[in-house]
Amino acid sequence: MITVRKSNERGHANHGWLDSNFSFSFAEYYDPAHMSFGALRVINDDRIAAGMGFGTHPHQDMEIITYVLAGAIEHKDSMGNGSVIRPGNVQRMSAGTGVRHSEFNPSPTEQTHLLQIWILPARKGDAPSYEEKAFSDADKRGQLRLVASSDGEADSVTIHQDVKLYAGLFDGAESATMPITIGRKLYVHLARGTAEINGLLLQAGDAVMLTQETQLTIQHGEQAEVLVFDLF
Repeated sequence: MITVRKSNERGHANHGWLDSNFSFSFAEYYDPAHMSFGALRVINDDRIAAGMGFGTHPHQDMEIITYVLAGAIEHKDSMGNGSVIRPGNVQRMSAGTGVRHSEFNPSPTEQTHLLQIWILPARKGDAPSYEEKAFSDADKRGQLRLVASSDGEADSVTIHQDVKLYAGLFDGAESATMPITIGRKLYVHLARGTAEINGLLLQAGDAVMLTQETQLTIQHGEQAEVLVFDLF
């Protein structure tokens, strides 16, 4: 079964300094038909104005992945980590028993565009932890690069859940196929550009949910950046 979620069907909130689209119920946006997809709980498509951001706030028992599409985000947390995340970097913060952090756009002139991803952990009460790794465009060009997994496979960041997250860049004749293991399902999010996913043309912000399918095919991309979540 293939289900398409169009970009304009997502929840939306514009706070001036923050313009967000919500793939799943979040904050004031509530849609009982889109609460989660397996362990995938949040994909927030955020645009943060220059010099603005989220002040220090808490999280608990959540695997949080930050994927920057343009600009940068400056992160500081109660574990003592501090970093500026840019395109190509994948940041993973496991909130566990509790962590506090802040996120700001450090540029005085440029907007930041990022995806904030939350995944429910396999268990609660773990110690909080942090990890960040860089993946070049070449790593993702014309292929699906594993960037997060439960065991750190292929030098991906480690998340505490049976989920694999792949990222790929596709343009022109570039394409990729991936078999889908029986019993698993895929959530495919087109972060930007256009591409055909299993023959369906998607625009930036669109998503496709694949259940009881045997293969994923990505082709005919135009400046496309694709995230693929493989999960139960």
